[in-house]
Amino acid sequence: MVITLVRRVSAACLLGAALTACAATPHQAPRVTRPAPSTASAPSTASAPSSTSPPPTLAPGPGGLTPVFKHGSRDRGRTVALTFDADMTADQGARAAAGEHFDNPGLIAALRALKVPATVFMTGRWAEEYPDQARSLGRDPLFEIANHSYSHYAFTDDCYGLPTVSGDRMRADVERAYAAFRTAGVPDARPYFRFPGGCYDRRALKALTPVGVTAVQWDVVSGDAFATDAEAVSRQVLDGVRPGSVVVMHCTRSAAPTTERVVRTVVPELRARGFRFVKVSALIGS
Repeated sequence: MVITLVRRVSAACLLGAALTACAATPHQAPRVTRPAPSTASAPSTASAPSSTSPPPTLAPGPGGLTPVFKHGSRDRGRTVALTFDADMTADQGARAAAGEHFDNPGLIAALRALKVPATVFMTGRWAEEYPDQARSLGRDPLFEIANHSYSHYAFTDDCYGLPTVSGDRMRADVERAYAAFRTAGVPDARPYFRFPGGCYDRRALKALTPVGVTAVQWDVVSGDAFATDAEAVSRQVLDGVRPGSVVVMHCTRSAAPTTERVVRTVVPELRARGFRFVKVSALIGS
């Protein structure tokens, strides 16, 4: 479950280990524009406008595998992308019904008040649980919605205790998330995918090649997962950010209760250091 995952990730962060240690490291390919993700197997139940120009993605990696993006250019300006995982696994509906909060309206309000563009990696199950919030985020030009799978099950074995998706179901899990976004009223989800737990291997990259997504990792782990010390998390972010960084945080009150306070601390400090906040799409396209 996500609690087990995030606790272990938090512990790993405190030890200075990045989640990407469990991942392969394919070559980062040149930036190109590709079509939107395949959704033929999951027909839309909501009409939504499509963007006039497709968002930037990376060209396929070696052997035509799904490309992986970890950070932007280090020498094209002091830009940084804050990303937020809206996690909810396929089997957590009962917990949400019992009152557990997998959303974080206060965090979103803080980002809006501070006028911070951000990328939200959302699970399809989260969109089903909070359709009004998913639609509001998807229609706000300050944000872009990206795919974090439908189920938040792992795409490799031994990934922080998460259940796993079988190889023949990986593509369907991603496409089901896009279908959930459309049903919630998100008009233009991005062709970017974040592996649950950040765990992937060659088999997972190959399985997602037909979907046409760019897998997005990160180079700064915030350590906000189940943290109770917002100051310590803020220091970790501020110490880790470099030009072109992608910062991973969470958009779930129960799993990351300090994140709003962290954002209110790091945003003005990074701006004072000359950083400009952008979405992941801006980093990929730069």
